[in-house]
Amino acid sequence: MAARCPHLLLLTSLLALSAPVLTLEIHNLNILQGPTHAIRNIYLKDLKADQGTGSLRHSRASDMRVAQAWPKDCSEITWIRVSGVFVIQPTGLHQFEVYCELNSTSEGWTVLQRNQRDTQITWAESWSTYKYGFGNVHNDYWLGTEYIYWIAKQKVYQVRFVIYDSSGTMKYADYNLFGLEDESNGYRLRLGSYTGTAGDAMAPNNPSIVHDNMKFSTKDLDQDTSSGNCASSYGGGWWYSSCNSAQLNVKGSITWGSFCSGNCQASAILIKPASYC
Repeated sequence: MAARCPHLLLLTSLLALSAPVLTLEIHNLNILQGPTHAIRNIYLKDLKADQGTGSLRHSRASDMRVAQAWPKDCSEITWIRVSGVFVIQPTGLHQFEVYCELNSTSEGWTVLQRNQRDTQITWAESWSTYKYGFGNVHNDYWLGTEYIYWIAKQKVYQVRFVIYDSSGTMKYADYNLFGLEDESNGYRLRLGSYTGTAGDAMAPNNPSIVHDNMKFSTKDLDQDTSSGNCASSYGGGWWYSSCNSAQLNVKGSITWGSFCSGNCQASAILIKPASYC
């Protein structure tokens, strides 16, 4: 057949040559400025990112090994217990990178936010920028409210807020439930019961500064309960009421209740599937 159809033979050969070219779409690869060689669940040789596209390409399939099934969150990473950057893919969504906090004694935490007092990030960003994330996945960053929503809708999650005060003392606030409503509902925050050492700054008794059950606000989309714009006044996107007991998405004045008011050294927000006795 091949001898009788030289054009068909040529077409088959061209298809065979083009088949090994692979493209892996990591949608926030350029946004979070993470070098591809640092992603722990992609094994590569001479693999390069296409500038501005968030794609990874290589000319030989034999030189590229990627996960056959991407983890849906960091808790599904069980083959390695070293913290770092991983590609995940929540149900119904594309792949993106995130920092996973892993240890030998508990499930992996998916890191949603990290911030330091001397950060290079301004945090005074627009709704669309907060939606898809910004910063550096190896340092200070916001994963993105849309990505957080897609992760948190998969299972029942718990959240941990980690805060370092002005002297570097670390305390935490755990809530046994964590979720967001979708964008049409303003990414409204839903929290469960508090336990921890830092104090309950997300659901204090004062309704004017509560954050639980609040919609997310940014400088260009005011959804707080104040007569003003809390995001513009305090310089970062957050689940404001009127206005805040806690604010972690801010440059230079991180606040967590009475533990540290505007002089916290650093913060992080982490989630993992909720555990039940």
